[in-house]
Amino acid sequence: MATFLYRLGRFSFRKRHFVALFWVALLALAGAGAAGAPAAGNSSFSIPGTEAQKAFDLLDERFPGASADGATARVVFKAPDGQKMTDPGNKAAVQDTVDELSGGAEVAQVTDPYQGGGVSQDGTVAYASVTYKVPGMELEETSREALKAAAEDARDSGLTVEIGGDALQAIPETGSAEIIGIGVAAVVLVITLGSLLAAGLPLLTAIVGVGIGVATITALASTLDLGSTTSILASMIGLAVGIDYALFVVSRYRAELAEGREREEAAGRAVGTAGSAVVFAGLTVVIALVGLSVVNIPMLTKMGIAAAGTVAVAVLIALTLIPAVLGYAGRRVRPAGEKSKLLGGGRAKDKADRPNAGTRWASFVVRRPLAVLLLGIIGLGAAAVPAGSLELGLPDDGSQPTSTTQRRAYDLLSDGFGPGSNGPLVVVVDAQGSEDPQAVFRQAGDEIKALDNVVNVAPAAPNKAGDTATIAVIPDAKPSSVATEDLVHDIRAVGADIKDGTGAEVLVTGATAMNIDVSQKLNDALLPYLVLVVGLAFLLLIVVFRSILVPLKAALGFLLSVLAALGAVVAVYQWGWLSGLMGVEETGPIMSMMPIFMVGVVFGLAMDYEVFLVTRIREAHVHGEKPAQAVVTGFRYSARVVTAAAIIMIAVFSGFIGSSDSMVKMIGFGLAIAVLFDAFVVRMAIVPAVLALLGDKAWWLPKWLDRALPNVDVEGESLAAHDGAAGKDDEDKELVRA
Repeated sequence: MATFLYRLGRFSFRKRHFVALFWVALLALAGAGAAGAPAAGNSSFSIPGTEAQKAFDLLDERFPGASADGATARVVFKAPDGQKMTDPGNKAAVQDTVDELSGGAEVAQVTDPYQGGGVSQDGTVAYASVTYKVPGMELEETSREALKAAAEDARDSGLTVEIGGDALQAIPETGSAEIIGIGVAAVVLVITLGSLLAAGLPLLTAIVGVGIGVATITALASTLDLGSTTSILASMIGLAVGIDYALFVVSRYRAELAEGREREEAAGRAVGTAGSAVVFAGLTVVIALVGLSVVNIPMLTKMGIAAAGTVAVAVLIALTLIPAVLGYAGRRVRPAGEKSKLLGGGRAKDKADRPNAGTRWASFVVRRPLAVLLLGIIGLGAAAVPAGSLELGLPDDGSQPTSTTQRRAYDLLSDGFGPGSNGPLVVVVDAQGSEDPQAVFRQAGDEIKALDNVVNVAPAAPNKAGDTATIAVIPDAKPSSVATEDLVHDIRAVGADIKDGTGAEVLVTGATAMNIDVSQKLNDALLPYLVLVVGLAFLLLIVVFRSILVPLKAALGFLLSVLAALGAVVAVYQWGWLSGLMGVEETGPIMSMMPIFMVGVVFGLAMDYEVFLVTRIREAHVHGEKPAQAVVTGFRYSARVVTAAAIIMIAVFSGFIGSSDSMVKMIGFGLAIAVLFDAFVVRMAIVPAVLALLGDKAWWLPKWLDRALPNVDVEGESLAAHDGAAGKDDEDKELVRA
């Protein structure tokens, strides 16, 4: 592989006009597709194989035209102090609003608060429910504007009016913090590479890669039902790995220049060595992201595949576009150790004999490996303690900022009707084939009413055929509470008894039940997913490092970092520690997708640093250095770059903490803190300590396995056969044939 990548690097350097034109054309093509595509909305959400999804599908079948999957809105009214919603003037204003909303072209139904039990017991709060004919992602902007206008007209009469539900759900915004993250990355690159031009190359190529990935996702969003969050997550991961991969190739290029090689030869060797590490690091990320499909939640599968595609583009750009732009830069990109005149060029030579920070740190670790190892494990273990209190759920309007109308509507409903009114359960009773469906409907309602934590059970509403009915159940607790989850399980237990006695099927659905089923499905899939992803990556790393213990250490270190990161997420978003600093206005359960998403993404990113760092250590060991000295040599050449890459990734992920979407905000924080733990505690401390303790045993591999494994030559040993002469025509021909 190293030889092929070496030739690819030289080809890209020499044929830079062709390579640059190819990527610019691809970016333009993707951009044109995105410009002509419909805007992405919120992806349709389904959970195959769950009771909530089965009930949802049954509603579509037995209640045609009821728009079971249509967008919903709750217009909540609050009377002025000293008045009630039943006062004639307030009642007339609400009636005008209901009439105004009923005329909408996409409106399926509007419930009158005074006829549908939508007035609180104290008379101060009322709500009208609006159901639309189309899902929220397909709702026309005119319908949203009409909803806002109707609320504004009601406000003019003196009422407080807020709107909840998904009809007004907006595409998430990441805010200016994302730009700050890129700015921090730029500063780190300048400090690391000692040149404004060299620092600009990774940023430029990463932006091109993310532009291609996100534009492609946008172009296909409507066709493949990709939600707006998909492109945000793809840009988050693609930007971080794109900068890092490019940084490693540029850094190796400068190191090759410092050894006296010509620029084309240096580009070839940089791609042949650092590029090999990029390929395998990228593969681990892609495996982790594509592996999300085992969960069998279509939305999560699409998010994973889209992000994996963006990572694959980042790898290809690092292997081809980076050497091409290095060719354009020419002598303006200086050898390692030299700085541009603007940044104080020439001063580095005065400190040439002084060991760098990576060398000094590695020397310290190999002298005291056991102490460093124990300190790292104890620290991560302490950070992981809050993960034992992890509670899972999905965000609702209660997690929105208090500045939004959705959150204010949520609070008004909680005050007027109790917190459970924000998450009503829909019980579907399928009595088809039963001798007395009406009796079954009554029995189901009575038994549910007798359960704990139930505030109200509406009368059964049968369909036209009379064989299926829906029963609305209002819990006593808020939708994301453990008590509401227990109630869902209790209703399902009642349904099992009814089925045994009558043959009728009782199913629970609605947004709250759907969230509970998602959490359960994700919990059930976590262990198989972990085994699949870690197992595949373990095999891949055995091939890369030709060792058993090094990949095992890498996997165990990952588990430590991801548990510590989950602990930090629980401490901030569930317990409320530093919540003000992180912009968390409402604590609560952790998003159901968080653990499995973090396992996938963090594992891929953790293996990035493992590959980049340990490849340099193994390269020194292969060339004859003793284990402890190989660790020091590896850190001398790679610690600075790995540290810079980690800081860049943390900065990019932290930028998404400013997003308006609670899911994106939480993922941004979780990934940033996970990279912090993994890069600076696991890879920079625990890894060298373990390698120092293991000595030569770290690189042990059974002889039969050594013979069976392919030699991928990540260290670039085969490149020693190349004499560095540039411009060989036969290499271009071989590349074309390859």
